[in-house]
Amino acid sequence: MKLKDRTALVTGGSRGIGRAVALALAEEGADVAVNYVSNEAAARDVVEHIRKMGRRAMLAQADVGDYPDTFRMAQEILREFGHLDILVNNAGINSDKTFVKMDHASWRKVLAINLDGVFNCTKVFVDQMLGQGFGRVVNLTSVIGQIGNFGQANYAASKAGVAAFTKSLAKELAGKGITVNAVAPGFIETEMIHGIPDKVRNRLLDQIPLRRFGTAGEVARAVVFIVSADGDYITGAELSINGGLLM
Repeated sequence: MKLKDRTALVTGGSRGIGRAVALALAEEGADVAVNYVSNEAAARDVVEHIRKMGRRAMLAQADVGDYPDTFRMAQEILREFGHLDILVNNAGINSDKTFVKMDHASWRKVLAINLDGVFNCTKVFVDQMLGQGFGRVVNLTSVIGQIGNFGQANYAASKAGVAAFTKSLAKELAGKGITVNAVAPGFIETEMIHGIPDKVRNRLLDQIPLRRFGTAGEVARAVVFIVSADGDYITGAELSINGGLLM
């Protein structure tokens, strides 16, 4: 197993891409903390699946957009696991409106989770990673942060910010045993896609050279590659998983 004896935290790990990442890390031998905000039942289901694999798993409830709450969660994880090797900053939300109709609350809500959350979670674990001389940080960005999208100025700005944060932090930590990378999914078959009307889905598919949406499992396998020994020489990268949409 590629991740035997490693410990990991996946934020937003109760559903969608986060759930797939948490399960994929466990399949490769990692012990996993599953972060969630309010849906404890979904997070507990992921934890139970991981434990059935013979790995340790724990619930890690916190609002990652709130620094004190994130700090509390970090202390609970370190008490349970003793250390953290892998941090996957996956938690994210969207609140789509044209800019003219977008109010400040919608802007701040998305930025707080998508961008501040990445800062908060990385900040509360970075000293521990520096102390052990090892760490793998993977931040989930998005093709929307690379190309923009109508009605998603807040979401695009947050994801582009995470990409820039990733590159800057990678430069700072490269000589200290810690790699920092981003994975930028395109349109993935999750709850966000399932709510799109068929007419819009078909229009999106016409823009994707591979003529299909991606799967959460495909994104998860990319994360496993980056955080395993296979990805030891990769840092500061933003891996695009979008079926060719960005070509």
